[in-house]
Parts: sequence; C-alpha cells; structure tokens
Amino acid sequence: MSILVTGAAGFIGFHLSRRLLKLGYEVVGLDNLNDYYSVQLKRDRLAQLQPEASFSFSELSLEDDRGMEALFQTHTFSCVINLAAQAGVRYSLENPRAYISSNVNGFMNILECCRHAKTPQLIYASSSSVYGMNTQMPFSVHDNVDHPVSLYAATKKTNELMAHTYSHLYELPTTGLRFFTVYGPWGRPDMALFLFTKAILEGKPIKVFNEGRMQRDFTFIDDIVEGIVRLVEKPATRNDTWNPATPDPGSSSAPYRLFNIGNNQPVPLMGFIEAIESALGMEAEKEYLPLQAGDVPATYANIDALSDYVDYRPGTAIETGIGQFVRWYRDYFKV
Repeated sequence: MSILVTGAAGFIGFHLSRRLLKLGYEVVGLDNLNDYYSVQLKRDRLAQLQPEASFSFSELSLEDDRGMEALFQTHTFSCVINLAAQAGVRYSLENPRAYISSNVNGFMNILECCRHAKTPQLIYASSSSVYGMNTQMPFSVHDNVDHPVSLYAATKKTNELMAHTYSHLYELPTTGLRFFTVYGPWGRPDMALFLFTKAILEGKPIKVFNEGRMQRDFTFIDDIVEGIVRLVEKPATRNDTWNPATPDPGSSSAPYRLFNIGNNQPVPLMGFIEAIESALGMEAEKEYLPLQAGDVPATYANIDALSDYVDYRPGTAIETGIGQFVRWYRDYFKV
C-alpha cells in the first residue's frame, strides 16, 4: 500500500511516516518546509526518513493546484493522511490569511485530488480547538461545535464540513481526527513543553497563562500515531442508524467519521510544569499571565467513539512522555 502523508516534516507527520515505514507501507511524504518554526528541525526529521527505500519526498504546498494534480497522477494512493496545515491558535491572530490559504484552499485541493483519483480513503487532522466555547466535559464528537474562538479552530471546523460534503456527494470515505495537545520527542518549538524546557534550561521565566488555572489533555505522540495507524486499516463507514431528525455530528449516512484522539486524562498546567521540573532536575521561574485571546481554559477528550471503532486506548503516563522529550531535547541541542 502506498500512503501519502502531507506535513511529513512536521511533528506528527514525521512520527507517523516512521511508524508506517516500519509496518511495511510505502510512504510518499509531502511538506512545503515553511518557516513558521525552525526549517532545520523539519529537515532533521526528514533526514531520519530519507534513508528508507520505501520513502520518497516532495517539497510542495497544498495550495499548489498543478503540483498536487501532478503528484496524484504520478502515484496511486491507497490512503491519504492530511496533516499539513498552518498550525497554532495564537499565530492565527497575527496572520489570519495564512490559515485560509493553507487550511481551507489547500484542503480543497486534497479533496479534489482524492475525488478525481478515486482514492479509497482520506484521514485528516482536525483539532480539539473546534470545541471553542463548549464547557461540558469531556468533549464529545456528539457535541455541537458551532462556536469556535480562533480562526484556526474555524478552519478546522470548515475542514470537517468540507469533508462531509465530499463523503456525501462522491462516496469518499473521510475520517477527521480532533487531536488533543500532542507532545513528545521532535515536538514543535511553539508548544508549551518545548518552550518551558528551553526557558528553564536557559534560566529564563516561563509564561504561565490564565494564572496557571489551565488543564490540557496532553497526549503522547506514540499514542496519537497508534490511533492513526489503526484507522488506516478501517476506513470511515456509514452510520446505518443516523437520523436526520436528530443528527449526530460525529457520523453520517455518508462514509464520514469524526474522532477525538486524546489521552482521556486532563492534566492541570501546574502539574505539567512540575513534571518538567522533575525531569530536568530544575525549578522554573514563573511569570503568571491572563488567559490569551483564542485560548480555552480546559480540554478533555471523550474517546469512546474511537475506542469502539478501533479498540483504541492511550497508554503513556505524562511523566514517561515528558521524560522521553527531555532526553531527546538534551541530546538534540547538546544541552
């Protein structure tokens, strides 16, 4: 099976590609290597993949219509996994047009290419941020998500709506994954674990938003990858009991599914910081700040739908995952 992984030089895309290669799949990686964060980190991730004979790479943007069409004409994909996107809630306040270009126009190209190539299935990254102003915990895929609080979240909800349209009109099986705060080795420099570790080691204060009264369903990268791999073997199916009079947002009469993929165990931000301090053997200097625009105070994933569909359960304790990240960080940066 040949699988296209977009965003292959990104955090999740890199780990997923490596796992798929180990399982014997042929992987075509796509990434535009943009400079939202360190391009060198992205190239170093790719350097781990490129020696594999079953891996090939294309430096390409999703928004490049002709480039995407040529890629799908050159390869026949048994599955497309779209992880490429303009990431970051806070950056969407500064550069909103980048999110429409990549996350909406780019996703449109993915859908069109899959449609015309008759790709057997599409798996794509959504986000826990779509829950926006929802306060009922844990967040469920059966909940309404019509009140996003950032443009990033709005583009991810848009992806879900666009995917449903293509599932309904063209019988394209689509599976959307709402990721919950992914962390681990080779992680993104704009995420809390990376920022906190860097600041603590450099003796600088860390920024603790919402005065520390935050909770996140931190999910280790290996657990995320395990869930995606299981879904590769089980494309989205119709929900035969779906009722348009009382529509379930997480499924459809079309081959369309949405799943939360998280640790199902939220961690207080201060507990997360304590785990980092323990792994580093250093105490952080803390700068307490109010909740930032676009942020939500808590996330908590109900993963029952994914568990029922592919028998998925995460298994990495926060202390274990943070320990693995800290060891990678020290080795990568020679700290």
